[in-house]
Amino acid sequence: MTTFATLFGRLAERLSPGKVGETLQTHVGLVPNPLSERSKNLKPRIHDAKMFKSVCPYCAVGCGQRVYVKDGKVIDIEGDDDSPISGGCLCPKGSASYQLDINKRRVTTVKYRAPYATDWEDKPLDWAMERIAQRVYETREATFRETNEEGKLINNTTAIASLGGATLDNEENYLITKLLHSMGMVAIENQARI
Repeated sequence: MTTFATLFGRLAERLSPGKVGETLQTHVGLVPNPLSERSKNLKPRIHDAKMFKSVCPYCAVGCGQRVYVKDGKVIDIEGDDDSPISGGCLCPKGSASYQLDINKRRVTTVKYRAPYATDWEDKPLDWAMERIAQRVYETREATFRETNEEGKLINNTTAIASLGGATLDNEENYLITKLLHSMGMVAIENQARI
């Protein structure tokens, strides 16, 4: 019992106000913890990286992220403490955003499979964008209705829908919604609710 009291007394003395910081820096428990020269000069890998604020690309919550870039490459992604939505926290998917960027198996080309084909082929992005625009235009022209059965003006098509994403901010959502409504599309939904 005397040994315990002596150790406890020494610990209490060490942790007295004014010495807590010193104790935490120089000891792990009751054993001194000297720093090596290497440890004294260590810096975080993001210390000279440029930080960009971003939004998690997964669900529609819109958690803030800090993306650190060095030499033109993403070196880290973490939660943004300034985000009023997440306060710096990320779910497991959001925490894995870094892997989304650096994964060597990630598909970075446009894949196209022609009707009745069994294999996918790579196509240029310009080709894909033109094809999508053409298909949307043709579908709208074929299915657009100016009036309903009672003759009431409706100007819509129910043959095309838009599925939104989490990385669109309010302004982009507004502009896209206005564009789609002007084309007569009425089915616009965000992926988080599906």
